[in-house]
Amino acid sequence: MSQVDCKLNEIKTKTPYRHALDLAGRGLACFPMTRAKTPLAGSRGVHDATTDALELAKLFAHPRAELVAIACGKPSGISVLDVDRQHDGLDWYEANRHQMPTTWAWRTRSGGLHVAMRHRPELRTTPLGVIGTGVEIRATGAAAIYWPAAGLETLCSAELADWPDWLTPPPKAAPEPPEWRSDNEPRPPVHVEAALAGLIRNVATAGQGERNARLHWSACRAAEMSARGEISRRNAEAVLIEAASRCGLDQREAAATIASAYRAGGR
Repeated sequence: MSQVDCKLNEIKTKTPYRHALDLAGRGLACFPMTRAKTPLAGSRGVHDATTDALELAKLFAHPRAELVAIACGKPSGISVLDVDRQHDGLDWYEANRHQMPTTWAWRTRSGGLHVAMRHRPELRTTPLGVIGTGVEIRATGAAAIYWPAAGLETLCSAELADWPDWLTPPPKAAPEPPEWRSDNEPRPPVHVEAALAGLIRNVATAGQGERNARLHWSACRAAEMSARGEISRRNAEAVLIEAASRCGLDQREAAATIASAYRAGGR
C-alpha cells in the first residue's frame, strides 16, 4: 500500500471527513475550513466543494481541516438562513418563527442558527440586514459551516422545506459603474467595466469565512486585467477596497490581500 493510500485510509477515521462524506451522500457539496472559519492555505475555498469521496479525503487530509462547510445554492440545492445572535438575529427569529417552515436546522458556534431550505434559482447571497435584523441568506457562491460536525446541536432533522416567498429578497439592482479616481485615465470599454462590476459583486456579497478568499481571487483577475492594460492598478485597488468594505473587511487588510494578488501576477 502506498503512502498516499495509507494517508487516505487514516483520514477516513477523522470526524470532519466522515461528516463530509455523510453530507456528500445526500448530494451536498462540501469542503474543509480551519477552526477559525477561514479557507485552507492554498485552497480555492467554496470552489473546492465536492461530493466525490476521494476528493473529500484528499481535502480533509490537510492538518488544519477542522470544520466542514457546505457549498450553498446551486452546488448542493440548499440555501441557508444564517441567524446571527451577535446582531440580534435571534430576536428577529423569535418574532418571525410562526412563519418559518419546519426544516433542517442546527446551532452555530456563536449561539445563532443555520436554517437550511431548498434553494430557489432566483435566490442570492444576501448580507446582514437586507431581509431582517441579524439575518443573512447564504446561496450560490457562499457556504455554511455544518456545526454538528464539530459537536454542536442539530435542532431539527426534518426534510428540507421549500424556501418561502416572504424570505426572498427583491431583485438586486445592477451594480453601479466603478468610480474612476484618475482624471487622466479614460473609462475602459463596456465589457471591461462589466467584468470589473462582476468582481465587485463577488467581493461585496461575500459572507464571513470566505471574504479574503473571494477578494484574493477577484484581485487576481483584476491583476490580469491590469497586465493587459485594461485598467490601472490604482483604479482596480480603489474599487476592490470599496467592495471589501461592503462585506466588512478592514481597508488595510483588504489592501494587503490585493497587493499579494498583484505580486503573484494574477496566478
